[in-house]
Amino acid sequence: MTNALLDMTGLPPFSRIEPPMVEPAIDTLLQENRQTMESLLSTISDPGWHNFVEPLEIAEDRLSRTWSPVSHMNSVVNHDELREVYNACLPKLSDYATEVGQNSRLCEAYKKVAEQQDLDNAQKKMLENTLLEFRLSGVDLPEDKKQRFKEISQSLSKLTTKFEENLLDATNAWSKLITDPEQLAGLPESAMALAKQTAEQREQQGWLLTLEFPSYFPVMTYADQRELRRELYEAYATRASDCGPHAGQWDNSEVMEQILALRHEQAQLLGYDNYAERSLARKMARNTEEVMSFLTDLAQRSKAQAERELADLTQFASENYGIDQLEAWDIGYYSEKLRQHRHAISQEELKPYFPETRVIPGMFAVVERLYGIRIQSVEGVDTWHPDVRFYEIRDKQNQLRGQFYLDLYARPKKRGGAWMDECATRFFSDSVDQVPVAYLTCNFSPPVGDQPALFTHDEVETLFHEFGHGLHHMLTRIDYPSVAGINGVAWDAVELPSQFMENWCWEQQALELISGHVESGEPIPDELYQRLHGAKNFQSAMQMVRQLEFSIFDFRIHQEYDPEQGGRIYQILDQVREQVSVISPPSWNRFPHGFSHIFAGGYAAGYYSYKWAEVLSADAFSRFEEQGIFSQEAGQAFLQEILEQGGSKDAMELFVAFRGREPQIEPLLRHSGISG
Repeated sequence: MTNALLDMTGLPPFSRIEPPMVEPAIDTLLQENRQTMESLLSTISDPGWHNFVEPLEIAEDRLSRTWSPVSHMNSVVNHDELREVYNACLPKLSDYATEVGQNSRLCEAYKKVAEQQDLDNAQKKMLENTLLEFRLSGVDLPEDKKQRFKEISQSLSKLTTKFEENLLDATNAWSKLITDPEQLAGLPESAMALAKQTAEQREQQGWLLTLEFPSYFPVMTYADQRELRRELYEAYATRASDCGPHAGQWDNSEVMEQILALRHEQAQLLGYDNYAERSLARKMARNTEEVMSFLTDLAQRSKAQAERELADLTQFASENYGIDQLEAWDIGYYSEKLRQHRHAISQEELKPYFPETRVIPGMFAVVERLYGIRIQSVEGVDTWHPDVRFYEIRDKQNQLRGQFYLDLYARPKKRGGAWMDECATRFFSDSVDQVPVAYLTCNFSPPVGDQPALFTHDEVETLFHEFGHGLHHMLTRIDYPSVAGINGVAWDAVELPSQFMENWCWEQQALELISGHVESGEPIPDELYQRLHGAKNFQSAMQMVRQLEFSIFDFRIHQEYDPEQGGRIYQILDQVREQVSVISPPSWNRFPHGFSHIFAGGYAAGYYSYKWAEVLSADAFSRFEEQGIFSQEAGQAFLQEILEQGGSKDAMELFVAFRGREPQIEPLLRHSGISG
C-alpha cells in the first residue's frame, strides 16, 4: 500500500489517510530533512538565498503540508487510533524543531545570508525572524542547558495536547436525556429540534442536551427551569477538573501546574525573568509593563459602567421575577430577558434572517466588493466529512489567489470553538508555485430537518472573524512561507484582520447582502435592524471586563510564576476578579481547567492580544466609517497594506501605512459604547 501522506502533490487526500501511515511518513520526512540540512551545511561554503535558504524552506514546507491534515483531522474527526499516532509523532516533531533551532552551524550560515546586500525586504524580515527563533530555541546555550531546553519542549508538546484531550473527553462524556418537554420550557424551537435530532442520532428517545456550545448556550440563555441551567452550568464550568459530575476523571489540575512550571523554566534558560517577558519577543507590545498598563487602563475605563449594568440586571430580575440573588447560571437567562425588555430583540428572533444559504454567499459578496476578488465553490474535492465544502478565490485577472475548506457544524469528536488553520502556505520561487489553502472551522448548529442551518447573529460574527484570518492567509503576496499570510505577524496584531471583518455584520448595507428570511427571502426589516443596532452595546462593559479578567489572569500567572509557590492559579484568578470583575462565580467554578487558548493554544501570556488587536481593528474600520463602508479606495489600501503584506514588515509599520498614523484607543471605546 502506498503511503498517501508521502504521495501528496496537491490537496490532502483525506479519504486515503489512514492512522498507520502517519508515523512512517513523519519519520521519513524528518530523516530526509536532516539529510538535506547536513548536506547543505557540508557542501555549501558560501550560503545564499537560492542555494541554501530556499532548499531548506522547501523541505520544511513539505513536512508542514504533510503534518497539517493529520493535525487537522485530530481536531475535527478525533478517534483513539488517530489520537495515538498523533501523540506518537509530537515528541519527534518537537525534537526536530529544537534540534534545528539549536544547530549553531545552521545559525551561522543564516547569519552569513542575512549580511548579504541583494535581499529584498521580505527576505530580510524572514532572516531577522529566523535569527530570533534560533535565540528563542536556545542556540546560544551550553550543551547541558540545550539538552534541558529540548526536554522541556518535548514535555510541553505532550502536556498541551493532554490538556486539549482531557477537555474534549470531558465535554463528550456528559449528556442529559430529557423525556418531559416541560423541563425544557423556554427553549426556542430550533434548540428543541437540535436536542431531538441529537437524541435520534444516538438512538435515544426524547431530547438530548450536551456540552457542545450549540446545545449548551440556548439552555443557559432561555431555559426557564433554574435547576436545569444550574446543572448544565456546573457540568460545563467544571469540565476536566477536580469538581463536578466527572470530578477527577480527566483532571487538568496537574497538567496546568506542569505547563506553567516548564514554561517558566524555559524562559529563564533563555535569560528572561518569566514566560510573559519571553512571549513578548514576537509581539508588538514592547514590555510587560506596557501590556499590564494597557489592560488596567481599559479595566478602569470599563468597570464603573459594568457595575451599573450588573446593578440594572439585578434590579430587573428582582422587580420582575422575584430573584433576590443572581447566581452565575442566572446571568445569561435574565440578561436575555432584560435585552428583550429594553430592545425587544433576541438572537432567536434573528435566526430566520440568517440562513446559511444567504450568509455564506453574502459574506463572499462583502469581500468581493471590498477587495475586487471572486469566490466560487469547487465540487469533487476530497474532504474529512460530508458536510465540508471547498472554495477558491480568484482576483480581477482571474489569477487563483487561495483555496479553503469550510467545516461549519458542531458534532461529536470535534474540538469546540472556531478557528482558521493553514493547510498550505503561499510559496513562490523558480521551482515552487504553491497557492495558500486554509481550513475554516466552526461549531454552529447544524441544519435541522429540511431547512438550511440558521445562524445567530453571534455566529455570523464568528464566521466573519475566522474568514478575516483566512483572507489574511490566502490573499498574501509574499512569496516565502515564513513571512507569508499570518506567518511572522506579531501575535498581538494577528487578530487585526479577523476582528476588522466583524464590523460588517453590523452595517445595514452589508446586512442587505448577508441576510434574508429563510422562507420569504426578505432582508432584515429596518425596524428590526434598528433594534439589533440598539442592542449592539447591551452589557458591553460587562463583556469588556470579562475579557480583561481572562487577559490579566493569563498574563499574571505567566509573569508572576514562582517555582517555590507553584502556579497559584486560583489565588491569582481571585485577585484579578477582585480588581476587574463584577460577577463572582461559585467557588467550584473551574474555568481555567478549560481555558485551552492559553494552556493548549498559542495564546499563553498573549490572550491580551484580542483586546490589543481590537484597538487596531476599530481604528482601521474608522477609516471606512469616514470614507464609506464599501469604499474601494479604503478596501484596496487595506488589501495592499495589511492583507497582502503578511509578516514581511513590522505590524506597526503596516498599520501606519494604512491609517496614516499610530492606532488610537477612542474608536474601540466608541464602538463598545463605553464612555469611561
